[in-house]
Amino acid sequence: MLTDLPNILTLSRIAAIPVLVLLVALRTPVTDLLAALVFTAAGITDWLDGKLARDHAMASNLGRMLDPIADKLLVGATLMLLVGFARLPYAGLYPAIVIMLREILVSGLREYLAEVRVGLPVTRLAKWKTAAQMGALGFLVLGQSGAGILSLQHLPITAIGGTLLWFAALLTLLTGYDYLTTGLRHVTNPQS
Repeated sequence: MLTDLPNILTLSRIAAIPVLVLLVALRTPVTDLLAALVFTAAGITDWLDGKLARDHAMASNLGRMLDPIADKLLVGATLMLLVGFARLPYAGLYPAIVIMLREILVSGLREYLAEVRVGLPVTRLAKWKTAAQMGALGFLVLGQSGAGILSLQHLPITAIGGTLLWFAALLTLLTGYDYLTTGLRHVTNPQS
């Protein structure tokens, strides 16, 4: 089960975090580009592990447990890196806070609802939220310096990432509200 390809992909997302931290901490154009590539590869595994598990009947309890943990660790660590190294555009801290708070809220809701044997399925809007987050964070990790290596320094990479981050925060609020109302419905009326 631990050696199933979907679970290996999920674990690789967790293993990518220290590599990402090191590359961002080095703060050179080359390491910014490499960090963006590592982050992008990790983001792709988020989509791929679920697809493989569903398409090849390899879904497991371990995978269902590890996948959201890996996602939250990757997003949380990346947001902390961007804040810690002052790599967010102006006012970018606010959507980062919204995203982190929603992740904690949903984790708590999932834990409670699991105790009362109620699932909290991922919605289509939540998948869009994840895509917007991954895109935003990928652009922000790349930054203008990493874009220069790709001869893309004329593009406002940081502004694109910042705009996507605000869009992701908006979707985060919407999906967080959906999950919260679902959770509260089961708290106030456990039979539903």
